[in-house]
Amino acid sequence: MASATDSRYGQKESSDQNFDYMFKILIIGNSSVGKTSFLFRYADDSFTPAFVSTVGIDFKVKTVYRHDKRIKLQIWDTAGQERYRTITTAYYRGAMGFILMYDITNEESFNAVQDWSTQIKTYSWDNAQVLLVGNKCDMEDERVVSSERGRQLADHLGFEFFEASAKDNINVKQTFERLVDVICEKMSESLDTADPAVTGAKQGPQLTDQQAPPHQDCAC
Repeated sequence: MASATDSRYGQKESSDQNFDYMFKILIIGNSSVGKTSFLFRYADDSFTPAFVSTVGIDFKVKTVYRHDKRIKLQIWDTAGQERYRTITTAYYRGAMGFILMYDITNEESFNAVQDWSTQIKTYSWDNAQVLLVGNKCDMEDERVVSSERGRQLADHLGFEFFEASAKDNINVKQTFERLVDVICEKMSESLDTADPAVTGAKQGPQLTDQQAPPHQDCAC
């Protein structure tokens, strides 16, 4: 098995030269806030206005280059409906980052952010990084949640905040890049300090069963 530090932080794969690290990321939030469109815009640079509810969970893989490292992102698109909640929360374990999304034209989706945040704290590991994203900022005429309210809630929860539009491709790439950077920063901090408070009591991501070289550093 991998060492404790490596298993918690996107273990480096010595057997696969196609990437240096793999990060598991989940997009969560109420149904119809645009999670699937957000993922497709980022992964495929495509957008369709037709709404098709995600059944259970799906994912896409994208490799990015950050700070001279190849990082493979395994991005999971989760269903927002309550009846799928048991399925989707099972995938929280091992996730290194979350995009918690609401719809700026939907007050209910914004009010649900606190509950989603609680789910992250309950089912994920202690050091998972979270970005709060107000989607559909292209629909300014239908806005019911102000940017300031979104920012205040993010500050209260300790998350960074973006407003974005999958339709107009606003802040989609930037959101993912920032989340990857935050994960990398936390990796470096933990590997440098080996602080038990950083690694946390909960089991972190298990990305491989292969033996990892000890004391690996991330240059992120």
